[in-house]
Amino acid sequence: MTSNAPAATPRMKPWIAAMHAYVPGKSSAGVPVVAKLSSNENPWGPSPKAVAAMTQVLAEGHRYPDPAATGLRAALGAKFGVDPAHIICGTGSDEILHMIASAFAGPGDEIIHVRHGFAVYEGATRRVGATPVVVPDVDYTADVGAILAAVTPATRVIYLANPNNPTGTLLPADEVRRLIAGLPTHVILVLDCAYAEFVDGDYEDGLVLAQRLPNLIVTRTFSKIHGLAAQRIGWAVAPLAIIDALERVRGPFNVTTTGQAAAVASLGDDAHIAMVRAETIRLRDWLAGEIAALGNAGLRAIPSAANFILVEFPEAGPVTAAACNAWLLDHGIICRYLAVQNMPRTLRISIGTEQETRTVAAALRDYVEGASEGTSA
Repeated sequence: MTSNAPAATPRMKPWIAAMHAYVPGKSSAGVPVVAKLSSNENPWGPSPKAVAAMTQVLAEGHRYPDPAATGLRAALGAKFGVDPAHIICGTGSDEILHMIASAFAGPGDEIIHVRHGFAVYEGATRRVGATPVVVPDVDYTADVGAILAAVTPATRVIYLANPNNPTGTLLPADEVRRLIAGLPTHVILVLDCAYAEFVDGDYEDGLVLAQRLPNLIVTRTFSKIHGLAAQRIGWAVAPLAIIDALERVRGPFNVTTTGQAAAVASLGDDAHIAMVRAETIRLRDWLAGEIAALGNAGLRAIPSAANFILVEFPEAGPVTAAACNAWLLDHGIICRYLAVQNMPRTLRISIGTEQETRTVAAALRDYVEGASEGTSA
């Protein structure tokens, strides 16, 4: 006997249906690209020592990588004064952020992140069926009091980027410590320090604290200052009980052989890292000054401690973020328009090379002048 009833089809879990796929920064503009400043990449590339290290291990491509990233964890431990037993590595720090939610939260649990935080946090939360709790910030900066007030018995994890992405803002060390001290020990604080190397001033990186506190995880990455974004290498420091939990959900062989070799070599090239840091800070400060000079048109550079600057535009009028983004794309300059993160008044501009940074500054000035005169095209 046959039935005319429609065949059943697979149905995703309702919390997965509530998710949105992560939207990365654009990599093409429809015209020849003059400057790609959309993904906070290191425009000077990786250390030559890292490139050489990757080349040397290519012939081992038929072998699985070291599943425990033993050499990399040892190198990280020696570099940062951390016991390697407290370190776990991942396919970028993104994987570790997802691992944390998988290990410690699920349906009925809550995970906190700030309103203008990294988009991966909500995705990691919804992926495991937990409830995202979005806390308001103050002028694009995390509000420790508001975070603490949002904690409930159902709270399991707090994600906090410092410096923050996509705003670039920084919580000073005393505020980070106040947050840590105010949390109940059943709540894990994830201190996402992807941009730590670009901070120029008072900073709490949490690495020492994460080895002795029961509920602090610090995540780091080789995608930014080390210029190894294509290799996808992240790492975290946490108490041993948390490391044990994360190891249970970590994918096997999750960091490639080339990635491990490149990361170890990059850790040994202090001169290259110092150059990238110095140039980034110099050009960041210079670009912030150029944007400040456009303040009469309503543009504002949010103070940044990262390798990018968030630019706020007027909500309406001749000069807007949406129109500027379209104008820049037409001229081959790719920035990150943040309407997708409910920030339609903002563009995030990564710091590029000297030429790229000067190019985007000149383009912003040309757009503002043309829009103000009604001649931008």
